[in-house]
Amino acid sequence: MSDQPQISTPHPPKPALVIDPALALLEFSSIAAGVQAGDAMVKRATLEVIHAGTVQPGRYLILIGGTVAEVEEALKAGKETAPDALLDHLFLPGVHGDVVKSLAGGRGSVGSEALGIVETATVSAAIQAADCGVKGAEVKLLEIRLADGLHGKGIVFFTGKVSDTEAAQEVIDKVLTPAQKVRSVVIAQLHDEMARILQSGTRFGSRLGWEQA
Repeated sequence: MSDQPQISTPHPPKPALVIDPALALLEFSSIAAGVQAGDAMVKRATLEVIHAGTVQPGRYLILIGGTVAEVEEALKAGKETAPDALLDHLFLPGVHGDVVKSLAGGRGSVGSEALGIVETATVSAAIQAADCGVKGAEVKLLEIRLADGLHGKGIVFFTGKVSDTEAAQEVIDKVLTPAQKVRSVVIAQLHDEMARILQSGTRFGSRLGWEQA
């Protein structure tokens, strides 16, 4: 055995998430059904982006991107494969770039403007809300959080002027179904202490050194 110290090779940086112009997401209650659907989707269409895996609480997500026609065809294949296990789905033929950045973990700034919060029952609904909000009003995304640590729910944080934040909420309210909605609020003037907390992140456990759940 060599006495030479082992040199670990650093992991290459993850490539930036690029989805343009179309995005789709399918959300399954069964992991087995999700894998089966993902296989059917990549066999049916040529996709530029596909990410898939489990999220809490025991669900399976498939996120795809590419040309409108190919994404739409793959989405159709996924929906046909296991309709009984399909919880929700989303198709955005012209997804907003800020939504893609937020999905990749990008975060905005709280600032001194109003804060809008949209809490949804599914991941798909949260992405839909984020896309509608930034397209429908002059607001910026602070954060999109999905599924893990939220028992499968989604939550979106917007910032902007009070009137614009309220306009974004109105657009979202018209698009989402009652079953997709949990709660939405607009805080006209966020306290500095809450702004500081939100800016640093929205997970409670991270402040106390807990491992992410």
